[in-house]
Amino acid sequence: MAMTTMRAGIATAEGIALHEMPRPTPGPEEILVKVAAIGVDRADIAAAKSAPGAAPAIPGLEWSGQVAAVGARVTTHKPGDWVMCNAQGGAYAEYAVADMGRAWTFDPKEIDPQQAAVLPLALLTCHDALVTHGGLKKEGTVLVNGASSGVGIAMMLCARELGAALIAGTSRDPVKQKELPKFGCTHVLDSSKPDWPDVLLAATGGKGVDTVVDMVSGPTVNDSMKAANVKARIVNVGRLAGGTAPFNFDLHAAKRITYTGVTFRSRSVEEVREIVVKMKADLWDAVRAKRLRLPIDRVFKLEQAAEAHATMAANAQFGKIVLVV
Repeated sequence: MAMTTMRAGIATAEGIALHEMPRPTPGPEEILVKVAAIGVDRADIAAAKSAPGAAPAIPGLEWSGQVAAVGARVTTHKPGDWVMCNAQGGAYAEYAVADMGRAWTFDPKEIDPQQAAVLPLALLTCHDALVTHGGLKKEGTVLVNGASSGVGIAMMLCARELGAALIAGTSRDPVKQKELPKFGCTHVLDSSKPDWPDVLLAATGGKGVDTVVDMVSGPTVNDSMKAANVKARIVNVGRLAGGTAPFNFDLHAAKRITYTGVTFRSRSVEEVREIVVKMKADLWDAVRAKRLRLPIDRVFKLEQAAEAHATMAANAQFGKIVLVV
């Protein structure tokens, strides 16, 4: 492929800056995608600033677009296919590369490209957290701690699709709390009130929930354990309230809780490919049937990436933020 350039959002010491960069070339099992839309994720904010002397990096974990070229061993995609993709970075650009197993085709007549851009990371995270690590069973009970975040909303929708009987969600924002029932939340909990775990315990007859998906962590970890059932599973997905906090080991032991941390940063290509297969088996029909859709709060142009990040950092959105190229 002839060397050509593209516009890309580059991480600098001051934050995202738009530059001309060489267009990437796909490896043997990769696809090159002409980017249409990009899902903005909280991890992108941290990735937007580079350390002094660091090599230029392009943030962005999920996007949608059309396949422009494929590697020599790719049999799953062809040029012209519409795909939604997930990668470890590179999406803030006019072209991005994805592993063939981390991209799947969609029909733009069924799924809008902007919606397709915000679904990949949420769907993979939700299935991995709820099913693989959270052990969610049909008629099970779930707490989503940090339910008004984009992934939190997706967790509730996925839990509903997977047959959960009770889906509790926490939020500190009264306006956002009113929106949660639209997305599967059966029990809205005001996490600004210290007794919210007691409210949930009362709603479950004193038992607590079977599965907790925690986007908040930090000092709320003990509240999540208090609201959990004996032998419950807690999955640490995000750390919006901080990465360290006092931990009640006595409560953890008394309830025999399985506490698991997850991230995609330390997974191999093969591990993520397996998550894609499992997710599609359980959730893809719901996506195609439009039962799984995430609210898109705001849409910015690629050159407005810094403004999009400021909006997310201020928690000013409900649902997802999208960049369009």
